[in-house]
Amino acid sequence: MAQANTTPAPDLAAIQAFSAADMAGIDALIRHRLASDVVLINQVAEHIISAGGKRLRPMLVALAGRACGGHGAEHHQLAAIIEFIHTSTLLHDDVIDESDLRRGRSTANAIWGNAASVLVGDFLYSRSFQLMVELDRMEVMRILADATNRIAEGEVLQLLHVRNPDVDEAAYLQVIERKTAVLFAAGTRLGALASGADEAVQQRLHDYGLQLGYAFQIADDMLDYSAEGAALGKNLGDDLAEGKATLPLIHAMAHADAPVRERLRAIVEAGDAGAMDEVMAAIHACGSLEYSHRRAVEYAEAAEAALDGLPESEAVAALRGLARYAVERGY
Repeated sequence: MAQANTTPAPDLAAIQAFSAADMAGIDALIRHRLASDVVLINQVAEHIISAGGKRLRPMLVALAGRACGGHGAEHHQLAAIIEFIHTSTLLHDDVIDESDLRRGRSTANAIWGNAASVLVGDFLYSRSFQLMVELDRMEVMRILADATNRIAEGEVLQLLHVRNPDVDEAAYLQVIERKTAVLFAAGTRLGALASGADEAVQQRLHDYGLQLGYAFQIADDMLDYSAEGAALGKNLGDDLAEGKATLPLIHAMAHADAPVRERLRAIVEAGDAGAMDEVMAAIHACGSLEYSHRRAVEYAEAAEAALDGLPESEAVAALRGLARYAVERGY
């Protein structure tokens, strides 16, 4: 396991302040390139983009670029591409999961229906490829084409695991690598690439992004069993209702005694969100949240370790801070 870096790191507010100028440029570009003469596209896209969130993925592109000594228009365009791809997957995910709440607001599919959400997701996805082609760099297109293909594989893998009580930790990690970590890794690699970093440094930033993605998603999945619904911004127990066994539940199923294990298996197979109290009791009895937190911290520490060897700077410190934030946040 990587050793924790004990160097003080900035908190999220300080990281956001440091990134503010880049994020203003990225947001302006996102809004400009969202525009369509089809009114419904503008309405749906504006709804999901304006829902807020921390814009973590585009921020990572900018920070990785600055960590490698560069910043500017190309970084902003790459960041917008990453955000469009991410937003497209959110629209599609909410349809697949039949979600009605995201970030505390009604989902696009709850307002405009599934067809509009899928089609606007397709628009955002294809718009990201237009932005990509404008940069006219084959390496950029290769990285993003590979990442988007892996994301699609992750969606299908997750679908195969719905209501499957035999999903183990290895299968779970395979899904979150594709669904979350590969896009983080693509963003941080692209930030380095746009700054003219050599392959070794690009690989360091790729590894940082990949490990951060694992840490972020494990911590995110823990929130479904530990956060307040209002803070979470979605319905508590949604993962269970959708038949998704994430790490806390997977750990509990692996470590509970036989009668509880069989009951948990039945709950997963039924997607029985009404059994949340039973699931929570088993998760607490097995120390499954503590175990999941340890795993998330291991990935966050590995993300920090990937930065070792880079010249220390405010941007590198910010990347370290994001690794720590990923596993310390409560929402």
